Amino acid sequence: MNEKELYRQKMQAQLDEWKAEVDKLKAQTAGASADAQLELNKLIEGLEGKIEEGKTRLAELANASEDAWESIKAGVESAWDSITSAFSDAAAKFKK
Repeated sequence: MNEKELYRQKMQAQLDEWKAEVDKLKAQTAGASADAQLELNKLIEGLEGKIEEGKTRLAELANASEDAWESIKAGVESAWDSITSAFSDAAAKFKK
């Protein structure tokens, strides 16, 4: 298996992990007050948007030629940094 495919699989696994984390967060909102649910639902929507962005970047990577994938990799890593940051922020808010 080539480096591009291994990288894509690694990123897909991380995306799957984030999706599972969002599902957990959704379950946690059920016990919150109505005001808290509104705020938490906004956070969850933002996270879901970031995950969709990650899926788009991953699709770009998968469709890239062997010569071009290294340049696309930088965009993928930037998106991943953004998603990771969003999850950290959301986790901090959920713990309040």
